[in-house]
Amino acid sequence: MVLVYSPKNSYRLVYIMDLLLKELLGLSYRITKDEQEFLLHQGAKFSYAEKPVDTEPFFYATSLLFERGIKPQEISVFDWEGSKAFFATHPRYLMPFDPFAAAFYLVTRYEEYLPHTRDQYDRFDARQSLAYRKGFLQEPVVNRWAQRIGELLKQQYPALAVRHSTYRYVSTIDIDNAWAYREKGIFRSVGAMLRSLLQLNLNGLTERLAVVFGQKKDPYDTYSELETIREKYNLSCIYFFLLGDYGQYDKNVSASRRKFQSLIKSIADYNQCGIHPSYQSNEEPHRIALEQRRLSKVVRRDVTHSRQHFLKLKFPETYRQLLACDITDDYTMGYAQEIGFRAGICTSFNFYDLGAEQETSLRIHPFAVMDATLRNYMLLKPDEVIGRVAPLIRATKAVGGTFMSLWHNESLSDMHPWEGWKSTYEDIVKAATA
Repeated sequence: MVLVYSPKNSYRLVYIMDLLLKELLGLSYRITKDEQEFLLHQGAKFSYAEKPVDTEPFFYATSLLFERGIKPQEISVFDWEGSKAFFATHPRYLMPFDPFAAAFYLVTRYEEYLPHTRDQYDRFDARQSLAYRKGFLQEPVVNRWAQRIGELLKQQYPALAVRHSTYRYVSTIDIDNAWAYREKGIFRSVGAMLRSLLQLNLNGLTERLAVVFGQKKDPYDTYSELETIREKYNLSCIYFFLLGDYGQYDKNVSASRRKFQSLIKSIADYNQCGIHPSYQSNEEPHRIALEQRRLSKVVRRDVTHSRQHFLKLKFPETYRQLLACDITDDYTMGYAQEIGFRAGICTSFNFYDLGAEQETSLRIHPFAVMDATLRNYMLLKPDEVIGRVAPLIRATKAVGGTFMSLWHNESLSDMHPWEGWKSTYEDIVKAATA
């Protein structure tokens, strides 16, 4: 057991100590405000305060974890390997910044509660984040800080049993559009054919007719390929199904279609499944429960996992809405515009509601890379992808984290605009499982 001295205590302090010490390092700990008890303790210990109590290991504490409310913060983050000058003038410090406050700021997404500009889809833009501006978005820094804390404590207390977590890869697949042409209904199909005629897109019209009349496989029907890859690499996969009503940004097949329901059932036989709350559900939160019930009825079990369509996430409203629907695990934590670690971490963690100032039971599972980010925002070519993703995989492996990818069935279709991308998913799987 590690005894932590802090002259103050708070929900924030307990939350981040639980995450870094207990979850990431496997250490039991207790916080005390009693200096005498701390001085007499013979086992592993450290102080977290403005100044050390005695000669114990010491982390300087900024004010963030002892505040209430939300206000602009000055968060310092340094590379301890290049901080010789700092340590020369601060020999008692174990690290050149407050890793507990910095980790809290990142994992709670504190900066997303502050005033900021939203993108065209009403999302927080990665380029406004501290991690992007300071150049560490592609490093799971919270895991690295925890790892460093463990190393420093181990140096002081060699008998301390610090746990080293095991690397995992999890593949997640979003089904925004189950088929390109099939099961769209008479009105949507006729409308699409008329648009093809008006745009003189005769190839598209010919392909649609061939699929509708059963002469050709639907290009988005890549499920057998996905299943083959799952079996080949023994993957843990999670599928998220969009079952919202038709709208500007919600264009999947109707949840009432029997063939769509059969597809969902067949996928659910071998994979974990979750709901993909529609874009419209952000404006009409009651739709989350409606869409959740639709999926539950099809798979005949409770649906407790989710990922927001378009990665629409607003703090704390989105997560409060999911909690109200008994969602236990959410997989939205990642950026559309950039690859990397949105919360600075590559392991799951509980959502801390800054507005209510309390830890919740909602488990957040961050992902690091999405197919649409690579093609639509970073404008990469297929042969450039692995060179950009491999460093993320290596960084995750180095800290024993979970590397999670987000892919879509259509990006294996080789249909415009995904020509040439068919093998990219397997390339990433191969690198992530090597």
